[in-house]
Amino acid sequence: MKNILILLAVALAATSIALAEQIGSVDTAFKFLGPDDKIVVESFDDPEVAGVTCYLSRAKKGGVSGAMGIAEDTSDASLACRQTGKIVLPEKIRNNGHKGRKVFRKRTSILFKTMQVVRFYDQKRNVLVYLTYSDKLIDGSPKNSISCVTIRNREWE
Repeated sequence: MKNILILLAVALAATSIALAEQIGSVDTAFKFLGPDDKIVVESFDDPEVAGVTCYLSRAKKGGVSGAMGIAEDTSDASLACRQTGKIVLPEKIRNNGHKGRKVFRKRTSILFKTMQVVRFYDQKRNVLVYLTYSDKLIDGSPKNSISCVTIRNREWE
């Protein structure tokens, strides 16, 4: 059992999914019991591309079910990614960026629903494209948002 836990911890550490830092939130609906419904603003750095930070705003359910962690958040989200330093683009992204790579994932319900951010690389235009969307085991949502970061390092050198 101990070996399985160690392997699980190593596997989780090896994944390149970013962790978000909450920047702030605003209440959108009053709940008599439990926390209010909110829009939460979080930031995360791309775990594989130094110099890029993304800001994600998303809906978060309140009330008793939200406080207990069993509410299902809506699929509403917005994304803005910016160059925050010199961008270091690994060769594997330059060569395979069109396939997309998950860089962020947040559980938005107790079972099977997540908000994700996927990065693509547009080699022709030298641009990183970030897409956020929500998926569910059976049926996801067409709601999505994108943000682009042009790779220009001259001003950061």
